[in-house]
Amino acid sequence: MKKKITICLIIFAISSFFFIDGKNDQVHGFSNQVIQHGATGDDVIELQARLQYLGFYNSDIDGVFGWGTYWALRNFQYEFGMEIDGLAGQAVKQKLEDASEFDKAYVHEQIQQGKKFTHYGGVDKEKQTEPSPTKQNEGEGGQQGSNQQQESNQQQQNQQAQQENDQPQATEEDLEPTAVNIPQGFSQNDIQIMANAVYGEARGEPYEGQVAVASVILNRVESSTFPNTVSGVIFEPRAFTAVSDGQIWLTPNEQARNAVLDAINGWDPTGEALYYFNPDTATSSWIWSRPQIKRIGKHVFCM
Repeated sequence: MKKKITICLIIFAISSFFFIDGKNDQVHGFSNQVIQHGATGDDVIELQARLQYLGFYNSDIDGVFGWGTYWALRNFQYEFGMEIDGLAGQAVKQKLEDASEFDKAYVHEQIQQGKKFTHYGGVDKEKQTEPSPTKQNEGEGGQQGSNQQQESNQQQQNQQAQQENDQPQATEEDLEPTAVNIPQGFSQNDIQIMANAVYGEARGEPYEGQVAVASVILNRVESSTFPNTVSGVIFEPRAFTAVSDGQIWLTPNEQARNAVLDAINGWDPTGEALYYFNPDTATSSWIWSRPQIKRIGKHVFCM
């Protein structure tokens, strides 16, 4: 009798071990550290993959916590009713784990093979990554395949060299207006996300129209009806089309940044407008009922 009880206890202990171990593997994917801007490594890879799975992040999963990851995380925090600070602490990581899935082995295997993620999650895994250049050239055989691979490698080297030559100039241009033109009360992050919004919303508009879009953002920040921060205004649900369709994450040009600086420095071509719309596409009866101030380019600005 004692022998049977002992055997049962052993079986129960082994079963409990596997159950608990499997559960921990599922829940505790992240490490215990707070993930923040500038971080790198496996935690950032998992953060980017889970944000991309949920549709908040659409850049490459590269394990580098840059500004794209930062704003995607803030947007996630906003949509899930959490404190918006751009930090992935325990509560944020638990919320991400509850709301998304993460296949660690698959993601890391694809990254090691040099493949770029463009839309992790939601579709077949075969469609989630771009094939690496090396794999594309395999199977062609003979000297022809070798020559094509060499040409591809040479093109990549030339492109990389060109990017390295261009990058310092772009960085210097971005930094030049910071010390001179940005008034107190606005951070570099504010300038960046406003430039993203202006570029996503109005890059085809005349320069005055781009300044006007930036002015609407600033006017909302000053209004008691809207959030009192730049990011709060921009990421307010359904406030801007560029946020809804992802164009907010396009890289803005220098003109969009200058438009933001001009608006911050006091140029408001809208007459203190709080809204704008495209009369050729707008179907909302509510937006048409707003008192209209003027038209600039394709947008009508109103109160």
